[in-house]
Order: sequence, then C-alpha cells, then structure tokens
Amino acid sequence: MLNTIIKGIDFLVEKQGQLTSFLIVPLLFIVLYEVLMRYAFNAPTVWGFEATAFVYGMHYMLGLSFMEHPQGHVRVDIVTSRLPAKVQAIVMIAGYLVIFMPVYGLMTWGAFKFAHTATITNELNSTSWAPRIWPYKIVMAFSFLLLVVQGLSTVLKNVKTLTEKSAT
Repeated sequence: MLNTIIKGIDFLVEKQGQLTSFLIVPLLFIVLYEVLMRYAFNAPTVWGFEATAFVYGMHYMLGLSFMEHPQGHVRVDIVTSRLPAKVQAIVMIAGYLVIFMPVYGLMTWGAFKFAHTATITNELNSTSWAPRIWPYKIVMAFSFLLLVVQGLSTVLKNVKTLTEKSAT
C-alpha cells in the first residue's frame, strides 16, 4: 500500500514536471519577439516583459515539486550523511513534519486564499497591460499543493526505510 501511494505521487510529479518543461518554448518565443520588436523595429511591446515574468514564474513554481522528487533542492547534510540510514530517515521525517509540512502547508493554504480572492474579484495586474492575475495565482497555489504532496511522498519513503528489515 505504501509503495502504491509513493509511486502514484512520484508518477504525478514526474509527469507534471515533464509537461512543465515545455513552458520554456512559449517563454523563448516571447523573449525573442520582444527582443526583435525592441531592437530591430524600435517598437517594444507593453506586455513582453510581464508575460516573460509570468511564464517563467509558472515554470519555476511548477518545478518546485519536480525537484523535490529526486531530493534536488539544496541541503546541508554534513552531519546526517554520516549517520546510519535509519537515523537519517528519523531526522528527515522529523524535519519534514516539524518544518517542511507546516511551512508549505500554510503557504498552500494562503496561496489558495489569494487565488480564490483574485478569481472572484477578477483581479487585474496593476500595470499598463493589466492582464488577469488569477490564473497565475491558481498555478502558484497548485504548485505549493504539489510540493506538499511530494513532501508527503518523501516522508513515506523515509517511513518505509524505518520499517524495512536491515540486510545483514
């Protein structure tokens, strides 16, 4: 049962990360178009810089859980890397339950609150282009949710390490 949950979460996050990688394509075209208009035709767009920030922001946020899956975020494990596997698992579980889950759980909750408010008010960004901001806030909220779900997978992997019999 534990393996099924872990594999399901990891599969979801891997597929989401693979799909998210394709956000580089529209980002590339937006930047190229803006550079062409700005420097070749001396006619910069009103929306280019902001669209670049939004697409890159979504790419970044959706990449959080994708990097959590292979433990790709920066860690300081000078001490813990020298400990036995089961002690490492205990430290990881404690860190995730005491720091990771509460922090990102609250960030997820807050992001969904902001997304909900932006959606019901049809919030626009306060720039001359003034695009609707709620789609980006929804992506941010789901990004945090995916990160929390992937954090749960990490905790479950460490629980599995604790419950496995040692190979002697």
